[in-house]
Amino acid sequence: MDVSSRRRAEYSSDASLYRVPPAAVVFPRDAEEVAAALAVCRAEGVPLTARGAGTSIAGNAVGPGVVLDFSRHYGRVLSVDPETRTAEVEPGAVLDALQRRAARHGLRFGPDPSTHSRCTIGGMIGNNACGSRALAYGRTADNLLALDVLTGAGERITAGRGADASPTLAALRRVVHANLAVIRTELGRFPRQISGYSLEHLLPEHGFDVARAMAGTEGTWGVLLGARVRLVEAPARTMLVVLGYPDMAAAADAVPALLPHRPVALEGIDSRIVDVVRRNRGPHAVPPLPRGGGWLLAELGGESAAELRPRAEALAADAGAGDHLVIDDPAQAAAVWRIREDGAGLAARTPAGAPAHAGWEDAAVPPERLGAYLRAFEELMAGYGLTGLPYGHFGDGCVHVRIDFPFARPGGAETFRGFLLDAARLVAAHGGSMSGEHGDGRARGELLPLMYSPAALSAFAAAKAVFDPDDVLNPGVIVRPAPLDAALRLQPPPPRATGTAFRYPEDGGDLTAAVHRCTGVAKCRSGTAGSGVVMCPSYLATRDERDSTRGRARVLQEAVRGALPGGLRAPEVRDVLDLCLSCKGCRSDCPTGVDMATYKAEVLHQTYRRRPRPVSHYTLGWLPRWARLAGAAPRAANALLHAPVLGGLAKRMGGIDPRRELPSFAERPFSRHRPPRAATPGTGPRVLLWVDTFTGRFSPGVAQAAIRVLQRAGHTVAVPRASLCCGLTWISTGQLDAARRRLRRTVAALARHAAEGMPIVALEPSCAAVLRADALDLLGPDHPDAAAVARSVRTLAEFLTALPDWTPPDLSGTKVLAQPHCHHHAVIGWHTDRALLTRAGAEVSSVGGCCGLAGNFGVERGHYDVSVAVAETQLLPAVREAADGTVLLADGFSCRTQLAQLAHTRARHLAELMAEAGDTAEAKSGEAGH
Repeated sequence: MDVSSRRRAEYSSDASLYRVPPAAVVFPRDAEEVAAALAVCRAEGVPLTARGAGTSIAGNAVGPGVVLDFSRHYGRVLSVDPETRTAEVEPGAVLDALQRRAARHGLRFGPDPSTHSRCTIGGMIGNNACGSRALAYGRTADNLLALDVLTGAGERITAGRGADASPTLAALRRVVHANLAVIRTELGRFPRQISGYSLEHLLPEHGFDVARAMAGTEGTWGVLLGARVRLVEAPARTMLVVLGYPDMAAAADAVPALLPHRPVALEGIDSRIVDVVRRNRGPHAVPPLPRGGGWLLAELGGESAAELRPRAEALAADAGAGDHLVIDDPAQAAAVWRIREDGAGLAARTPAGAPAHAGWEDAAVPPERLGAYLRAFEELMAGYGLTGLPYGHFGDGCVHVRIDFPFARPGGAETFRGFLLDAARLVAAHGGSMSGEHGDGRARGELLPLMYSPAALSAFAAAKAVFDPDDVLNPGVIVRPAPLDAALRLQPPPPRATGTAFRYPEDGGDLTAAVHRCTGVAKCRSGTAGSGVVMCPSYLATRDERDSTRGRARVLQEAVRGALPGGLRAPEVRDVLDLCLSCKGCRSDCPTGVDMATYKAEVLHQTYRRRPRPVSHYTLGWLPRWARLAGAAPRAANALLHAPVLGGLAKRMGGIDPRRELPSFAERPFSRHRPPRAATPGTGPRVLLWVDTFTGRFSPGVAQAAIRVLQRAGHTVAVPRASLCCGLTWISTGQLDAARRRLRRTVAALARHAAEGMPIVALEPSCAAVLRADALDLLGPDHPDAAAVARSVRTLAEFLTALPDWTPPDLSGTKVLAQPHCHHHAVIGWHTDRALLTRAGAEVSSVGGCCGLAGNFGVERGHYDVSVAVAETQLLPAVREAADGTVLLADGFSCRTQLAQLAHTRARHLAELMAEAGDTAEAKSGEAGH
């Protein structure tokens, strides 16, 4: 049990608008520990709330008493039986983990919410989760066979079909018999009627299926200890039909005609969602789509492309679409689906960049009413002066939308309440459900009387009393609900945090608004970082909410609102930020654009400004200064730092982990290689090669290789005479005043070259990222030098790829395993490098995640074990599995250092790989000439 203020802050919210700090957080390891926690809560009258990944959007997984986090220790997939097509799982098992086990046998769990990489089976059962393919495979309820449950009264039961061999289940049967008429007339009217309790599964004609009835009870009946679930056969082949319509309502009108074609999924996306993807991810993130303002994505499943092609064309013929596209390439289809999967997070900002919120994000109506409902809903939003980006499971009539409720303005909560009441009346008038898969939670429980009769509500209360007579389990949800506008996280609006070192231009200069970008969708908690995904490396290493981007954001939110004594200087803030690698992965991977590296630098700046700092800030934070001094006698410096006694003493005094080997200074730094007049011979266009501290002092061969590559491309290479530092190490240690001074000097010098029209090629990705992004944040987007330099700085791949007549050296037959630098991925994007290598003929694979060294992080005392654990999540296994002869590519100095120290292998910079290939080609040409 953890009752610390930091832990309580981490669990104060889920993915909803609600803030309810718990009294304690418990991480059970088995059923006995769950039973012990419940017994204490019952004895003391303390509420208990079960929680999986905490991705509940309606406030289903927050509570004022004890929160049980099942995802930490109680999440095994116990077995998969391909013969019976069943699986046994613990409540904290992540859906993707089950899918991987099932896929070995050609099976899958049917429902697939967009949070599949982190949502737990227990959470899915609590909300009766559905997802895109529930149209074919059913809701979570439809895929449950038996549940091992501890009721609120402390009785352990097996909930299944027909079972009533317990006092609890016998009492439940009596409740059903007393309410047969209301259950038959008001419940189970269409598949996405999720609001309230699904008592229709308990009807005699449905076999008194208690397992199915428990789905969607949101932890108010019992605490799940285990589940036996049904698996379905995955189709051998799928084909995607993308249908374009003038708008979303027109797309919704077409749904009924498409359902007879038996699509596996039928999803709707709005053009505004697509525009948000383009703006946040770049044009390459959106594949070609048919003309339209709204699209339906219809997925068909079958045995072969030959079978699916005529079915796809027949579906398109009945669709009434203005344009359509049939996609049978899995990679292209995955790119389209990725737009839909990121919808929940991306829609958290309006096209204008304002926050958009959950609260009414989940309504569903019978599919034949969907078009009319959408038109009326758009009119309702317009009447309130609100906007939102609709998308959703149109084949099931379920619409997702986040709305820009004006919480930052006076009367914002009243607007929120009034809109939800009118929206509930609207959906009820269309015969719909206020929740289509997320559950009622704190957002919609109060609205149930607008959808159900008093008799139905009485039946809900009677069922709740059977299981939880003392109202210990998740009180305030569904039965005796809390007011929908109580405990809103943004009410009253938290005080603005201005006067910061960074400008936060997209958040109005307000750090409070910036840290509240986190909506809790928890992509940072994904079980494994996918290819090309970095966020969140420390969570992957520790599996602790504290070390997720969301956990850190929640603590920061508590700090800026004044709930933690000391604010940003509170020890809880330092604790939660300690294992942040400042990788910037969240900047691009988080759908809402959280940038924890920037927030960490800001916190360190505010905490230690004009105060004594940790010693590592002076040693590692001032690394360029020490490197310049060591350059006068690099051999002596290396001998000192690597001597057993003196080196160990230096590490101890410098706040460096004794197990970390320090990199060696180059015996001949680049400054000693630099040609006269700072220019290499040549007559072609001039390009400025900016040689950063890491390259110049530790890896001068990279700069020499870059010069050869640029010369072969027909350019004259200039190098700045002065040593110019971007201030990266000062930024990462929060010494932002010093960083700003260095940046002003550096951008002023580089801007003179930019003014002459010279492109600036940067070799160290993190330094390039500083000039492309951090400099604008620290100096201001209107700073003329910073803006000019940001426009002119290129990576080597970007510069070479843009040359119209340049042909890359031949890399045919070369296998390349690349570790893209985190800042390269987050700020610049690595797709250009991949395209260049592929164009050169290389066979390219890349590693997701972080190398774990991350500049000063992996060197500091106390971080070594986590640094190694991060490397073991993806990088080191990929290196061990690489085929003989594979070239390891890592542009980042930290990445190359980590590989050298942990994998005992040399990685090359792109410049070195290109230069070596060019050298080989020239040698062969010379031999042919002889």
